[in-house]
Amino acid sequence: MISTERIQPNLVTVADMDAEDAIDLIHEAQAYKAGKQAFLKAPAYAVNLFFENSTRTKTSFQMAEHKLGMQVLEFEAKTSSTQKGETLYDTVKTMESIGVNVAVIRHPENEYYDQLLDHQLHTGIVNAGDGSGQHPSQCLLDMMTIDEEFGGFAGLKVLIVGDLTHSRVAHSNAMMLSRLGAQVYFAGPQDWYDPLLEKYGTYGDLDELLPHMDVVNLLRVQNERLTSAANEAFDAQGYHQRYGLTMARAAMMKPGAIIMHPAPVNRGVEIDSDLVEAPNSRIFTQMQNGVYTRMAILSRVLRYQGLM
Repeated sequence: MISTERIQPNLVTVADMDAEDAIDLIHEAQAYKAGKQAFLKAPAYAVNLFFENSTRTKTSFQMAEHKLGMQVLEFEAKTSSTQKGETLYDTVKTMESIGVNVAVIRHPENEYYDQLLDHQLHTGIVNAGDGSGQHPSQCLLDMMTIDEEFGGFAGLKVLIVGDLTHSRVAHSNAMMLSRLGAQVYFAGPQDWYDPLLEKYGTYGDLDELLPHMDVVNLLRVQNERLTSAANEAFDAQGYHQRYGLTMARAAMMKPGAIIMHPAPVNRGVEIDSDLVEAPNSRIFTQMQNGVYTRMAILSRVLRYQGLM
């Protein structure tokens, strides 16, 4: 059970979480996976405000909300008043006014949540991804998947490969892995390496690092965040041969090492298609664990509001 000292009104960034916070949430997610039932003290309402495209994160939150017994309001950004110029704050304030308890938000602006937290809204804010900044729920489901596999993090070697500059997963995972005691390594195009990651781990050559890693965490190329010129110059086949997890590279992985990817997967770019469902791939396990992790996150916010 999460201690009362750790119940919080919002969950927006891994930067606000220490190792004990993460472990508490992982353990509750594992309890939900093992069959723990949720009981609401009163009706609870959620809305998922997604201003960027999503399949896994949005439907995973929806499933988590339904499993907790929450009632979920429909929202589509393309048909909302944001198309008429309404601000994000006014949208969330509207949701608060009609009785929404939790707003799950994905937004292209980094740290969009700062403008909301400054207003001390009664509606809890859960960050489902902000630009190239943070993705705390993906981070926690990844940590849950690693913990299930290895029973802890101390001494584990985790390699994060790919578009490191534009990936919110890279930043969130690197931060939390280092706090949990793992050794973090990075590989991928030098032009896409973010120097801010130096405090969490070591950048190196993919082929040299790969045989020593326990976890290989692949990242999607963030084409939507690249310039037009960079997209025109991007060679998917060349990227796959130089930085992707090919069949030949997979054969270099040590026994017991696992493959992870936040998805969506670009088959034949960051990973060979035949490896997506390989015996050591945990890509679809991550998706399964995402529901339980998001149940734990939502439960924390609902406890703060006295609804659980």
